[in-house]
Amino acid sequence: MASEEAKNKKIVAGVLAILLGCLGAHKFYLGYTKAGIIQLILSLVCGIGGLLGLIEGIIYLTKSDDEFENTYINGTKEWL
Repeated sequence: MASEEAKNKKIVAGVLAILLGCLGAHKFYLGYTKAGIIQLILSLVCGIGGLLGLIEGIIYLTKSDDEFENTYINGTKEWL
């Protein structure tokens, strides 16, 4: 069963991804600094970082709490 902290992280990370995905804010929030920097650079150079953020935000929010915790908190899956 997912912890309360994981449930809160899922919601915050999802909202950050949707609203500030182009800045990689959700990546930094989850502790994936390298991925956050890459997403920020992709936004500045190619302009696709925001789209990736939107997609990831939707994925985060549609996953179950347990699946989110296993994938992004306990596991180290940085991308989609």
